[in-house]
Amino acid sequence: MSVTLAGILQLSLLIAVLAAVHRPFGDYMARVYSSDKHLRGERVLYKLIGADPNAEQRWTVYLRSVLGFSMFSLLGLYALQRFQDHLPFDLGMKPITPDQAFNTAASFTANTNWQSYSGETAMGHTVQMVGLTVQNFVSAAVGMAVAIALVRGFVRVRSGEIGNFWVDLIRGSIRILLPIAIIGTIVLVASGTIQNLADPQTVQTLSGGSQTIPGGPVASQEVIKELGTNGGGFFNANSAHPFENPNAFTNVFEIFLILVIPFSMPRTFGRLVGNLKQGYAILAAMFVIWFVAVLLMWWTEAHGNGAAPELAGGAMEGKEQRFGIPGSSVFAVSTTMTSTGAVNSFHSSFTGLGGGITMLGMMLGEITPGGVGSGLYGILIMAILAVFVAGLMVGRTPEYLGKKIGAGEMKLVAMYILVVPATILTFTGIAIALPGEQAAILNSDSPHGISEVLYAFTSGANNNGSAFAGLGANTEFYNTMIGLAMLIGRFVPICLVLALAGRLAEQKSIPDTAGTLRTHRPLFVGQLVGVILIITGLTFFPALALGPLAEGLA
Repeated sequence: MSVTLAGILQLSLLIAVLAAVHRPFGDYMARVYSSDKHLRGERVLYKLIGADPNAEQRWTVYLRSVLGFSMFSLLGLYALQRFQDHLPFDLGMKPITPDQAFNTAASFTANTNWQSYSGETAMGHTVQMVGLTVQNFVSAAVGMAVAIALVRGFVRVRSGEIGNFWVDLIRGSIRILLPIAIIGTIVLVASGTIQNLADPQTVQTLSGGSQTIPGGPVASQEVIKELGTNGGGFFNANSAHPFENPNAFTNVFEIFLILVIPFSMPRTFGRLVGNLKQGYAILAAMFVIWFVAVLLMWWTEAHGNGAAPELAGGAMEGKEQRFGIPGSSVFAVSTTMTSTGAVNSFHSSFTGLGGGITMLGMMLGEITPGGVGSGLYGILIMAILAVFVAGLMVGRTPEYLGKKIGAGEMKLVAMYILVVPATILTFTGIAIALPGEQAAILNSDSPHGISEVLYAFTSGANNNGSAFAGLGANTEFYNTMIGLAMLIGRFVPICLVLALAGRLAEQKSIPDTAGTLRTHRPLFVGQLVGVILIITGLTFFPALALGPLAEGLA
């Protein structure tokens, strides 16, 4: 069987399985977040943290809970890294330096998982399990909670209350993420992913040299890394490492884990707002952009620039040789169009245009289908913008799901859309302009060097976490600046989303009329896709023209 045919079959299987679980899984998540019953274990946790699970919160209280919990997570993870030499299973690892510990703590708290360290040579098992893996669960649950809070803003009428953060956090972790992670871990272990607490072992190679074989609880971290769209690998090679991603089956399975929650949440949204067609419209917009990006990436990587790469079978340098261009392309698009950031190939070695597609996926706001939770609330923000544009075109007050979109709502939407691009472009400009920081750029004399820096801050501010490589990011400057970019890109949008949810929940519901825009029809889906692409194009085209486009068209 040819690699191309195998890739087509794997992509078809992936889409079929995602379609099969979309309805039952989406409905299940809707029941989780709308149920008024608490499990016994959940009630124990509520007592331990002093939370009243039956108390509703206004958006300001909900936001304080999100920020307070995230600050606690940030400080706790920082402390674990700084004192890891005093912890069990430290494997003799030294404490992480302050700037790198801050970067890593910000990264995992913000659901980014940017890594300026090599996992197997820097982190002991306790930090990996108690610190990083736990954050993989709760940071994902935070994103899902915020998305559900925004959905409640559309559902609630004249209440101003958008739920209870602690209930949403615990239910998302225990009822959704944990069961799938347990099952997924068993699947990965059965498929060859390692899971142990072994110390690194040094063995003799056939050539007479020596090699260190690391061990660790890899499978359990690998599942939630993908399922929670986190992306931080146990090993430096991430999902290109055979201990994390042993074969073609695990490669497709991990892509499925990356996409299953983001592609199922539109069903949850439709179920909660009482109109499944609205969920299908959001899903259609997500899928169209993701699928087209997969095809474009596949084509660009199969047709390398110039005669030599094409005669050699495409641009295979840096690709995952076991899975070929198809397996590498689908993984790359899926991980950068979500907030995952896991990699099974070397994005810096993609063609100029291929590298540009990975960047574009993040620049879209990672909403196609996006991260767990963040993808849904991100595309709902774009849907509100699309409704507003349509309202301007016909001279009618914009409405979405029975709520008026007025000046106050649009100010929040505009700030949401601008905050991340402003962070990316400002921080990228500073990094490139400072002479002392140019030494970290491997290809500083070419457009590829601009791509290295642009990709790093795009990945950080959009909470993706993947690396273009080439950039020596483990410096005080980059650890600090990318850490700040990750915190800004995560929590400022969350503040705006929750403020918007509160404003919507305070409104009354407006019944549909003959003039109401039908936001569940193909016309609106096309408009939504157009708005997403135009906003991104107007914002980032100059930067892309200096980097990947200049390289790809050279």
